[in-house]
Amino acid sequence: QVQLVESGGEQVQAGGSLRLSCAASGRTVNGYAMAWFRQAPGKEREFVAALSWNGIDTYYSDSVKGRFTVSRDNAKNTVYLQMNSLKPEDTAVYYCAADQFGNGSERLYEYEYWGQGTQVTVSS
Repeated sequence: QVQLVESGGEQVQAGGSLRLSCAASGRTVNGYAMAWFRQAPGKEREFVAALSWNGIDTYYSDSVKGRFTVSRDNAKNTVYLQMNSLKPEDTAVYYCAADQFGNGSERLYEYEYWGQGTQVTVSS
């Protein structure tokens, strides 16, 4: 079993930056695709960014490409989401997810493990 705990969410002004962290425990997530999804009030959960299981390939939604960067620190068993140039429409609960041997899918059902989420609020 893998447990995922997100942190780093807070309220920021538009144009600001945040770095979210996803700490994994229970087993190493080396060899797992890791992804970030988000869910705004009244909306479905949507894909944000992902890293393939080998950490080589990264994927981003069009809405965050060029502003967000996903990375991992295998020694710390942690995945990060650096978010720059934040916009009010980035406001959501951000979730971390893990998929063993995955390639960084955009599909929610591919991911076996999920964190509880961290709230990001961007004010204009």
